Amino acid sequence: MVQGKPIMLVAMDDSSHSLYALEWTLDHFFTPFGSNHPFELLVIHARPHAISVLGLGGPATADVIPLVEIDLKKADTRMIQKVQELCKKKSLNNVSVEVIEGDPRNVMCEAVEKPTLVMGSHGYGIVKRAVLGSVSDYYAHHAHFSVMIVKKPKEKV
Repeated sequence: MVQGKPIMLVAMDDSSHSLYALEWTLDHFFTPFGSNHPFELLVIHARPHAISVLGLGGPATADVIPLVEIDLKKADTRMIQKVQELCKKKSLNNVSVEVIEGDPRNVMCEAVEKPTLVMGSHGYGIVKRAVLGSVSDYYAHHAHFSVMIVKKPKEKV
């Protein structure tokens, strides 16, 4: 990465909402400027620990953990390919993509000290947000840096 430019950190998961947030970011902060864009782009995917995935589905055994780990790595590879394809389509070749294991709330805060964080919003209703929690809501209230939450337009039926 080029020294001196501020970092634009885009949080990714395997959802269409985060892919939309990345595309929106590219269109608004990178594509119009060509190679003279004002930020360095860092895309981070916070991947859960295999044991936490198993904890949601039932008891974990030593035999199952490696299989879950393989599935998580395959999902990481697919997500990285989507990011790289979208960036290439938008003529941005200098993008860093990292997969970091851990809770997204912690991973993104520790990724860089003073970024501008861009993330998608799943648009959970009040009940789902109360039960599941919202990573974007957490950042809106707890981050000590700029956070941009990009909402994907609702699809017309």
